[in-house]
Amino acid sequence: MAADQRGKADTLALRQRLIGSSCRLFFPEDPVKIVRGQGQYMYDEQGAEYLDCINNVAHVGHCHPLVVRAAHEQNQILNTNSRYLHDNIVDYAQRLSETLPEQLCVFYFLNSGSEANDLALRLARQYTGHQDVVVLDHAYHGHLSSLIDISPYKFRHLDGQKEWVHVAPLPDTYRGPYREDHPNPAEAYASDVELVISHAQERGRKIAAFFVESLPSVGGQIIPPAGYFPRVAEHIRRAGGVFVADEIQVGFGRVGKHFWAFQLHGEDFVPDIVTMGKPIGNGHPLACVATTQAVARAFEATSVEYFNTFGGSPVSCAVGLAVLEVLQKEQLQAHATHVGNFLMELLRQQKVKHPIIGDIRGIGLFIGVDLIRDEATRKPATEEADYLVSRLKENYILLSTDGPGRNVLKFKPPMCFSLDDAHHVVATLDAVLTDMEKVLRSCATLQMQPCP
Repeated sequence: MAADQRGKADTLALRQRLIGSSCRLFFPEDPVKIVRGQGQYMYDEQGAEYLDCINNVAHVGHCHPLVVRAAHEQNQILNTNSRYLHDNIVDYAQRLSETLPEQLCVFYFLNSGSEANDLALRLARQYTGHQDVVVLDHAYHGHLSSLIDISPYKFRHLDGQKEWVHVAPLPDTYRGPYREDHPNPAEAYASDVELVISHAQERGRKIAAFFVESLPSVGGQIIPPAGYFPRVAEHIRRAGGVFVADEIQVGFGRVGKHFWAFQLHGEDFVPDIVTMGKPIGNGHPLACVATTQAVARAFEATSVEYFNTFGGSPVSCAVGLAVLEVLQKEQLQAHATHVGNFLMELLRQQKVKHPIIGDIRGIGLFIGVDLIRDEATRKPATEEADYLVSRLKENYILLSTDGPGRNVLKFKPPMCFSLDDAHHVVATLDAVLTDMEKVLRSCATLQMQPCP
């Protein structure tokens, strides 16, 4: 506990000396030292309370007592690897299977979303006998070398695109080639994927998988048009590949209407592989891959064992079960719809008032606010977004930006985020934007006469 009393400046100095500088802090000019969390709030060393609008890992709330108790009680009895029979792993797999289409009935447990996506890549390649992967532009699927290779968000700044990776346009109906006025953007964007596949095949390439975040987050809180996934799946499967839905950011009821974001594309749409992470363990290192019997059998045919030392441990599965129990008991999926709709409506009112807000998009408690410098060109208001986030931090609200232009305010709060929290955030946002229009005036949309 002595370290908890260390001053913020001393902690920062130690971090700068001991921790790699590529492990970056939020608000590097004035980082926040967080020592405690509860629900949707975090507390610094001085006891100041911050409203957490971005921590989708603490899915059911920071330090939820039921989740903490489940981990503690199981830790007092046993924590070992999954080579021994234990009820927790099968109970947890059974509970997860009840949330998914019946075809997705085989589970592998791991420790992180990156591990899950890496295994999904192995499964896809073994099942199809193919090597290549189609991904969306600006996508991010994890920090392992195999996943950096399929993450344009990362590889464009590193070694570039591998010959076995094929990039399709992000289905962004605000900034992409097919926008809100297009008669059928889902079909148009899916046709672009078909074209990417065709070009790859002309060069003798064979497609193993299409990897997609069910709601692209790093790409700018994107909501793919309804029907896009089924059409893409048709093209991918016709090419001999499988459809991988990456639910690591947005699964477990965040979208409100459904438990999984891929279900937004219809009851009949079923991915071949689904990956889970982040919210699955409420901060405990836990992840999962769900797939079909056919894919699993092909993986088993190698006769090479898949073993993950800590994946599926009794403690991890106890935590996973507790998260599902809280989601059900506290009706957090319905809560996400109720609060998310309220927050979206408040934000739409701000869009009318403040021209810098170009677009409000989202579903449930996954929401993006796209800030623009110019209404005609929709040029990203990158510097203004950064300034706004800093000002919100001064008002004890933690928010951050995403998107290729780092101009999209992203809301992915713990699922216990309340109506009062939504009202408080938007009122503060309104006050800061009003001040920016009076004082900063750094772009055309801050200089325009706002609507009354």
